[in-house]
Amino acid sequence: MSNTTNSLSKLALQKFKKNFWGVFSFYFVVIIGVVSVFAYVFAPDNSQNANQMHLSIHSKKPGFKTSLLTLPSEIENEQGVLDKLFFGEIATKTEIPITEYTIDKQTIHYTEYASDGLEGLKKTISINANILPQTLVSEKTFYLGTDKYGRDLLSRVLVGARISFFIGFVAVFISLVIGLFMGSLAGYFGGVVDSVIMWVINVTWSIPTLLLVIAITLVLGKGFWQVFIAVGLTMWVEVARVVRGQIIGAKELQYVTAAKALGFGHFRIITKHILPNIMAPVIVICAANFAAAILIESGLSFLGIGSQPPMASWGAMIKDHYNYIILGKPYLAIIPGLCIMTLVMAFMLIGNALRDALDVKS
Repeated sequence: MSNTTNSLSKLALQKFKKNFWGVFSFYFVVIIGVVSVFAYVFAPDNSQNANQMHLSIHSKKPGFKTSLLTLPSEIENEQGVLDKLFFGEIATKTEIPITEYTIDKQTIHYTEYASDGLEGLKKTISINANILPQTLVSEKTFYLGTDKYGRDLLSRVLVGARISFFIGFVAVFISLVIGLFMGSLAGYFGGVVDSVIMWVINVTWSIPTLLLVIAITLVLGKGFWQVFIAVGLTMWVEVARVVRGQIIGAKELQYVTAAKALGFGHFRIITKHILPNIMAPVIVICAANFAAAILIESGLSFLGIGSQPPMASWGAMIKDHYNYIILGKPYLAIIPGLCIMTLVMAFMLIGNALRDALDVKS
């Protein structure tokens, strides 16, 4: 039996490898996953939530360059290395966009950046003797431009990938655990248990997904993890229905009858014998649920009840800048929209490839 299972798994893997778009999407998702985990390593602005604001350079086009004067702070940053790596650095220094500057010993004379052809304020600041003034001025390029608050758009996109990516895993995990449990009970035992669980499934399914997520979010409160839980609690019904249908057909097969004759308990029969043989359609559904979870979270963030400011989220970025589409700067909303589209499409292509690979008839 184990040799047969292994050979079927290898056959499915070989079929998956032959699907170009499935393999391409898989590696694309892996790259997005790495970027999500180490977002603050790749982001030019590694402050927490990439929230370093420069209002004087708001809504600048991609490729915009300017000089930044970084003023040191007396506040000591006591963050650990891992804390900075995964959660960003607490911003204690002040960055000032400038157009020109001169250095006279330990004194810097500079002109602040002013947009729309205006002349910025001219200021002077004295630097401590143990700091070289030249080290405080640097050139910075905003490769995707800046948002309406003057934040680096590229950094916000990279950090925002973390929410969209991880909500898929958390939501699918929650839906998989609940769906497998409820579907297994309904399909295996039948009778009253099946009727009660199917009533719960039908009631849950009859409520619009977005409305149900909004209701759960309002009960749990607005926040990062609340959205993850709310989305997961609304996606289990499809998993449960598929598992129930698969188990109803599988429990009448000979290997289940043999397991019962050997005296195995219900829990072992379900987990060790039935579930491993019906996971193919469940895996395909999980891939589709990844995409659905990303879209739901983006919709919630757009409505303002998802991740809360200043946390970066692709949906929230679209909400903040959708009116710029008619103001001549559509890229502020189009860039995060394209990110959502490509990630959702990648998961859908993986789901299609898995469906073809796990199809025993092909």
